[in-house]
Amino acid sequence: MIDFRSDTVTKPTEEMRKAAYLAMVGDDVYGEDPTVNQLEKIAAEILGKEAALFVTSGTQGNQIAVLTHCRPGNEIILEEESHIFYYESGAVSAFAGVQTRTIKGFRGAMSPDLVEGAIRGEDQHYPETGLICLENTHNRAGGAVLPLENMKQIYDIAERHNIPVHMDGARLFNAVAATKRDVKEFTQYCDTVQICLSKGLGAPVGSILAGNKEFIQKARKWRKRLGGGLRQVGMIAAPGLVALTTMRDRLSEDHENAQLLASGLASISGIKVVNEVDTNIVVIDVSELNMNSTTFVEKLKEKEILAGTFGSNLVRFVTHFNVSTENIKRALQIITTL
Repeated sequence: MIDFRSDTVTKPTEEMRKAAYLAMVGDDVYGEDPTVNQLEKIAAEILGKEAALFVTSGTQGNQIAVLTHCRPGNEIILEEESHIFYYESGAVSAFAGVQTRTIKGFRGAMSPDLVEGAIRGEDQHYPETGLICLENTHNRAGGAVLPLENMKQIYDIAERHNIPVHMDGARLFNAVAATKRDVKEFTQYCDTVQICLSKGLGAPVGSILAGNKEFIQKARKWRKRLGGGLRQVGMIAAPGLVALTTMRDRLSEDHENAQLLASGLASISGIKVVNEVDTNIVVIDVSELNMNSTTFVEKLKEKEILAGTFGSNLVRFVTHFNVSTENIKRALQIITTL
């Protein structure tokens, strides 16, 4: 199978498996797991934040951020197709008791003017704006990189209004690889950030939430409340440490493969590539093939290619380190015959 469904399907490398086996462990709830402590320290340094917290998933990291920043009855501002709004099962309302104020973005980027206009003034009729959320790269915008200037403008607005900014950076290192910038150039424009270790970086499980020391201390309690306080978790953190320290630089290979895939797909009659391919995501429209996305994906599966529906006529392909250039070429040959 050539699996383009997501970069979450990556298998841990041999180095990651050995690291898990050999990991020094302790009870992390007591703060005694040396591997977790090392991962959190290195992650905070890389991300330019005072402290970090190892969490089980990107969704958990995002939800802990909302719970820590906000109180029930607050409102959060976020892009209308952001992961927190679109793919996290309404958790911000179910757990944090906050409501969402969504803004239509352009390639995932919200207009700073619209963001400022959405901030609530002091009035007993309105919820207080408790948080502004950004997503970089933006999944439903086809892996688009949010421009640094856009992030800066929104962060400056947030500072003027004393509102924190959280960045869902599940694929932040893809943005780093695409722009050839240091990750701190992105994280300087948010108060907190969540990154996934289990997507393009290839770890089997886990994410990092980073911010200042006071925030992380409070976030640790929210992690416990959500059942995320783990014990000898160094066996899971060790592959994450390998992922964070050795897998970032190779993400550009996935981007090159995505460009190759997009170019090949665009040359096939009836297929239209609908996103600007900044990173490792390619989205196509198959409506001119006289089939919907579900049928197209089923036909691919019959040929041992896996992809994901992204709407009634849209199909998403995601490149990662378990998809080689030869896999791309083979997949294009097969798709041509559908």
